[in-house]
Amino acid sequence: MRNIWIICRKELKSYFVSPIAYAVMALFAVIFGLVFYAQTREFVEIAFRSQMMGRPQPMSVNDIVIRQVLGFAGTVGLFLIPLITMRLVAEEKKTGTIELLLTSPIQDVGIVIGKWIGAMVLYLCVLGMSVPSLALLFAWGKPDWKPVLVGYLGLILQGGCMLAIGIFISTLTSNQIIAAGATFFASLGLWMLSWFTAFESTTTSKVLGYISIITHMESFSKGVLDLKDVVYYVTFIIFCLFLTLRQMDSLRWRA
Repeated sequence: MRNIWIICRKELKSYFVSPIAYAVMALFAVIFGLVFYAQTREFVEIAFRSQMMGRPQPMSVNDIVIRQVLGFAGTVGLFLIPLITMRLVAEEKKTGTIELLLTSPIQDVGIVIGKWIGAMVLYLCVLGMSVPSLALLFAWGKPDWKPVLVGYLGLILQGGCMLAIGIFISTLTSNQIIAAGATFFASLGLWMLSWFTAFESTTTSKVLGYISIITHMESFSKGVLDLKDVVYYVTFIIFCLFLTLRQMDSLRWRA
């Protein structure tokens, strides 16, 4: 556990002594803030229109604002996560420090988990940039907080999957740009599987739809905590980290 923390701390230091962490957090904050403003404005306009027409209707801030902005946050993560993972191993290979890392007394599993946790901590900091916006809704309204927590849990698990994909791809190349691009397209492919199979009912389409990352986010976005979706994300993360571990083992032998 101590070795994992050493690697995690090293990665966090690398993120925050460079512009990467601050750029990703600032970009997410700006995009999320704009979408939050647009959704909140739409909510207010709908409420005003219904009152002016003399037909007030029950409206849920969770459905109209929170659910939409959290769903959009997952989409933004699709573009930002490759920026987080592209340097995890690719940079070590390019600078030649991978040999020092692989010959250190730290086991491969500690290196892989430590790097993944370091990336997860940065991702949590990025998601944390959305909290002040949502806090305004709780300050001026009474949204249900439980669906919000479930939605954030879904974002964390979904992000963990894409981070695991990213760290695996980062072990395959020494070029950070290639690592970022491959991570994006791999994540996008898993994202779009549900779109391609949405109108088909064959066994193959159902399997492909189940593999899609976004399919399992639907329950979380509705505030529903389904165990099968949690199991899917956790299994996916473990599988990708296992592939990364095998690739690190291959690098160790070649080193």
